[in-house]
Amino acid sequence: MESDDLQIVQLELKYCEYCGGLWLRQKGDREVYCATCILYVAQLAVPNLRRSRPRAPVNPKRSKAYEDVDIFICGEGGNA
Repeated sequence: MESDDLQIVQLELKYCEYCGGLWLRQKGDREVYCATCILYVAQLAVPNLRRSRPRAPVNPKRSKAYEDVDIFICGEGGNA
């Protein structure tokens, strides 16, 4: 066996940022998830079209009806 046939691969110990498990990755690689979790995390990134942002209830007819109403507040004290 000649030294030209050998290929050296440097590995580093990495923990999965999803499950916390330890695994080996090639040195300099940017992967942060193990092979098991990378598929699961990729599915989480797919947007769910059924979800919507929560919104405050608004009735546009009612808000327009009160635009011309003047409200007067008496600021003088009294007994309750």
